[in-house]
Amino acid sequence: MTKQYMPEPDKIPELIGLIKGSDTVELKLTVADSDVRSVVMNLGMDPLNATIRQVVFFDTPDLQLNRAGVVVRARRRQGGRGDTVVKLRPVVPDDLSKEERRSPSFGVEVDLIPGSFVCSASYKGLSTASEVRDVMLGEAPINRLFSKDQRAFYKKHAPAGLRLKELTALGPITLLKLKYVPKGFGRDIVAELWLYPDGSRILELSTKCLADEAFQVGAEWRAFLDKSGVAVTDEQQTKTKSALAYFSALHVSSQD
Repeated sequence: MTKQYMPEPDKIPELIGLIKGSDTVELKLTVADSDVRSVVMNLGMDPLNATIRQVVFFDTPDLQLNRAGVVVRARRRQGGRGDTVVKLRPVVPDDLSKEERRSPSFGVEVDLIPGSFVCSASYKGLSTASEVRDVMLGEAPINRLFSKDQRAFYKKHAPAGLRLKELTALGPITLLKLKYVPKGFGRDIVAELWLYPDGSRILELSTKCLADEAFQVGAEWRAFLDKSGVAVTDEQQTKTKSALAYFSALHVSSQD
């Protein structure tokens, strides 16, 4: 793993253990707002190939789920499709049940960002864009979006007594997503530009690999970023954290 992605020496054994127990590893970084234009140009991105998506999170206004490490999210995209996820982080892969690990809808992933890492477990599901929109508009109950396994996973890890159907929709946020193979890097990368309602934005770049490829792909990823003039710093923003903080504050202010 390259220096920017390598944690403090005393954390390295923990990271290696998490990677060994995971299914996939995703290397991520966010780009400073002032660098977005140059990064788009340097990496040969074509904005016309991006797809429009909307993301909505479900939590309490004071973010009880977030504090418990649980993320509940739905997305809608062009073409009428949608998807959902119930995510828990951090997790230790060995603590997860064999039944969960066997499910094709369940995945364990280590996210590596400069200066930090986290392992998460996710139950994924499918929906339609119209179903997600109905829930966002309050025309359908939240729990209708999620599968039986997702609901059971939520109940297992959410704060006691906090029912899925009682959560508040936080969002939506519109984003542009581009998945492509750039010149000089033989793997897919994903660029997501999140457009927050206050005019701020976050551009995240990422690439994903199998757990046993993590160190090799990490070295290739860092070399590619260096060659492309993409600055990698420890000052990273996170899309989810920023979104939850924004909509939580907005909800609180609307109640004053």
